[in-house]
Amino acid sequence: MLTKATQNDFQALVQLYHAVADDMNAHGLSQWHWGQYPNEGLIQSDLDAQTLYVLRENGTILLAVAIDTTPEEVYQSVNWLFGTRPGSFHRLAVAPEAQGKGLGRKVLPEIFDILRGLGCDCLRCDTHIDNARALHLYESVGMRRSGAVYYPGEGDDKPFPTLEMPLTDDCPLLPLTMHPAFRGGKLTPWGGEKLRTVYGKPIAEVPTGESLEVSCIPGLESVDDAGVKLPDLIAKYGAAFAGKYAEGTFPLLLKLIDASESLSVQVHPDDAYAAREENGKLGKTEAWLILDAPEGSQLVYGIRPGTTLDELRAACEQGAAVEPLLRRVDVKPGDVCFIPAGCVHAIGAGIMLYEIQQSSDVTYRFYDWDRVDAQGNRRELHLKKALDVTDLSFSLDPIPAPETPVARVLDETYFTLDLFRVTDAPAELPAVADFGLLTALDGELTLRWNGGEKLLRRGESLYLPSRGVTLTLHGQGRAALSQPR
Repeated sequence: MLTKATQNDFQALVQLYHAVADDMNAHGLSQWHWGQYPNEGLIQSDLDAQTLYVLRENGTILLAVAIDTTPEEVYQSVNWLFGTRPGSFHRLAVAPEAQGKGLGRKVLPEIFDILRGLGCDCLRCDTHIDNARALHLYESVGMRRSGAVYYPGEGDDKPFPTLEMPLTDDCPLLPLTMHPAFRGGKLTPWGGEKLRTVYGKPIAEVPTGESLEVSCIPGLESVDDAGVKLPDLIAKYGAAFAGKYAEGTFPLLLKLIDASESLSVQVHPDDAYAAREENGKLGKTEAWLILDAPEGSQLVYGIRPGTTLDELRAACEQGAAVEPLLRRVDVKPGDVCFIPAGCVHAIGAGIMLYEIQQSSDVTYRFYDWDRVDAQGNRRELHLKKALDVTDLSFSLDPIPAPETPVARVLDETYFTLDLFRVTDAPAELPAVADFGLLTALDGELTLRWNGGEKLLRRGESLYLPSRGVTLTLHGQGRAALSQPR
């Protein structure tokens, strides 16, 4: 049983930590170096703070550990998922002669109980990247790798993976920064390099047209700091993470798009057609928020009124003859365009935009401006399916940028879209039911909640879990929040 160490244990503790550090070094582990870390001053500080606990056997200290509620300063940069009242344990040391007997596993539940008694709802800790035994132990009891921190001058400057776990059944889940997958090269010949130059995205090739910010598309999943894919996070953390969407198909896909050239003229099916013709996939209703657009930018947004399906079919079969039938609209930064399934559309050259859509990769191309690749090949078209799903009645107009600090600009069948313009006063985000997707569009913003905050980089997207916290945006800048309906 763990008990608090006393000043009378000082010399025994010095001997224990010295022996454990030497044993690490003898086995090629550079995590600790006695005198540097740990050292006598650190042990004395733990004793003074009454945070040092020991396990004794026949009066001999076999294990020592510091348990407290004061997080390491470097923890502020970690992409934590759990809790607003964290506790930690540090410097878990097992005497060399007692190692391999399961003492670490034995005391972990006691550590958790002590932290609960201190009012903690979650645990946060770290260990050296080469400490395979500790990593295996921590993960085997349910801890999640959340990222890594560095302690300059310690552990040969190697990373220290951070781990965490909830300690209470009602532990809230925090906003989780997601890292995107990318579509580029031949898949997006119309793309450019602004995802890197404007938003700092680590694209691997030019052109790259799409940053899939929050995605469950197979092969293009977004990941957390530890490289865990979004579908795996949903499967592991269930309804607390994704509400009613913890089961079944994840409903939304969030992208940032860089259109250096005009995209093909295309249309998307609804759910019924996609289920029937595309092996059970979702249809695709989507919306665009224009982030940047040169003066005079235009979108293709529907078919000219009065055009019949036979006229459209005949024009498509001729290629460029379809161009006069396309309805074009002017757009500027801040405009929002709702694009239901069946609406013919195309992004114009030079436009960057935010796209929220159903989680589907089904697209039918009408026309690709007669472009050819370096080998003289044209992109595949899908005229029959495109004509099958086209709805000629759509004649929508862009929604201008709202003038209010907080505005719900879309409340549609599949998703909502809220826009925030933060200046002097903070903006409170609406409550999240199942999950939310928050993207910082520009400026300098900080997301805050009781017990924590996160600085947001331009173009960064966060996943907001179902069992979350009340969130407010501070600073100067714009953000967008999408949620499923």
